[in-house]
Amino acid sequence: MDIHYDPAAGGFQINTNTAPKKPRKPRKAIGSKAGRVAINLAVTLVFGLVYFYISLPALNPHAEEFYGFVFLLCLVYCGCAMLTSGFTGEGAKGYFGFVKKQCKIPFFIVVALVVVGLVGSLSSWVVLRANSYQKLLTVQPGDFASEVDEISYDQIPMLDGASAQRLGDRKLGELADMVSQFEVADDYTQINYQGRPVRVTPLRYGDIIKWFNNRSSGLPAYLVIDMVTQNVEVVRLTEGMKYTTAEHFSRNLYRHLRFGYPTMMFGEPIFEIDESGTPYWVCAKREKTIGLFGGVDNHGAVLVNALTGESMYYEEVPSWVDHVYSANLIIEQYDYYGQYHNGFFNSIFGQRDVTVTTQGYNYLAIGDDVWVYTGVTSVGGDESNIGFILSNQRTKETHYYAIAGAEEFSAMGSAEGQVQQMRYNATFPLLLNIAEQPTYFMALKDASQLVKMYAMVNVSQYQIVATGSSVMECETNYRAMLAKNGLIGEEQTEVAPTETAELHEIAGVIQEIRSAVIEGNTYFYFALRAGDTDGSIVRASAAKNLIAPLLSVGDRVTVMYRDTDVGQYWIDAYDITIS
Repeated sequence: MDIHYDPAAGGFQINTNTAPKKPRKPRKAIGSKAGRVAINLAVTLVFGLVYFYISLPALNPHAEEFYGFVFLLCLVYCGCAMLTSGFTGEGAKGYFGFVKKQCKIPFFIVVALVVVGLVGSLSSWVVLRANSYQKLLTVQPGDFASEVDEISYDQIPMLDGASAQRLGDRKLGELADMVSQFEVADDYTQINYQGRPVRVTPLRYGDIIKWFNNRSSGLPAYLVIDMVTQNVEVVRLTEGMKYTTAEHFSRNLYRHLRFGYPTMMFGEPIFEIDESGTPYWVCAKREKTIGLFGGVDNHGAVLVNALTGESMYYEEVPSWVDHVYSANLIIEQYDYYGQYHNGFFNSIFGQRDVTVTTQGYNYLAIGDDVWVYTGVTSVGGDESNIGFILSNQRTKETHYYAIAGAEEFSAMGSAEGQVQQMRYNATFPLLLNIAEQPTYFMALKDASQLVKMYAMVNVSQYQIVATGSSVMECETNYRAMLAKNGLIGEEQTEVAPTETAELHEIAGVIQEIRSAVIEGNTYFYFALRAGDTDGSIVRASAAKNLIAPLLSVGDRVTVMYRDTDVGQYWIDAYDITIS
């Protein structure tokens, strides 16, 4: 069609007698048919290797990314075939016809992928397999008072993850030789190490340039944060960690795992150390147990030595390993267990006997293992728990304790209300057995995220709240309140003696002394002068230190205390003698 302006004709004129379009010039095919197939395969192979190196899909039909990987390979092959064959067709019909005729094998592979994916998804659909999902987790009923031992206050973790991270960052800032090149990773895994609850985390490179400068020697250290004493130790390594999530290329942990175990699916690697302090990555082996894609569970783990990269799969992991099953996986499986007791539709309509976990979890050290704790509530979303679970993160052994009481956030609010004038914020509680009473224990932090006090709240009667500047003081006050409310006898008010805490001493002359009555208990506070400098403020309970009421200004005393007796403002005396 041609448009031109002709004044004599009265304006624009349209000429419809235009020349027809020239036909598209056909492209020549490249070489022989066998040669073209070889080129197509070579290009597809190169693309597949590059994609596999970058994306690291598991070569496993239970992995969704496997289907995407094979589909991309087929797509690349078909695209190359169009180019090498000189195909000049038009429209979707033309391309489809070419693929169907010239790329039969990739075509039928894609069709098979779609069919298998649809059937696999249907066979994994929770609506049809609710009973199988409900059986992913075996839950045993338990008795809390008899199964969960009381732990001495020198074994109670006092830090949450945020506080541990703050301490770790501060510690690294003190190390001039490291702070310019490295950062602290965000792992902060809680484990039992040599009988102590600690959090461990590796370092990571500050950026790609700092990785390039330090990659030959690896990461030089990891941090161990004692959850009780709040002491941060930088463990320097004679041989640096060369296999971590912070590495690049072949030493990157994810790539190292995929090349060593191309068909395995893995959970997120967890950083741990064995009892000798050697750093490892615990990489849980993932399995889909319901249909093709449903019922995620773990079965053993691959342990990777962070120093050397040596790895081995264990169906039953060594006892020093604490994290095979993540807290999120255990909570997901319990939610299946609680919701699908009576089928899928009951979880939506009627909801008879339907329970779910509460929003949050914490860790409890029992024996040599770490157990994850979370509350259980009815699906109605009220502010009370009907019980709680403890689940072993190494074996997935799970116990349910039917104890009705306040849910965790209500207990946190109760603790914060006890010191509302301070405007402290409570951490997510830890579940403890105190005098055979299920008890929420939590730290109270100020706006700077520093731990200032501790609180204990009774699970069944959350109006029973005790606080203290040290764990010992908090437990002493809590036991007194339990006795006052008739939940325990007077003989149970004594805090259990601590056998594992190290005793320290401080000696000096009393400069000033005062007394106060707190929740029915008399305490004496005195300032010590140690040598030529001011010493510490010491607090002594008259009930536990019979000599305290006899002390006067000018007396020279020796005070014994434990690590856990050190509060924010004073030291709680374990024993006092007059020099």
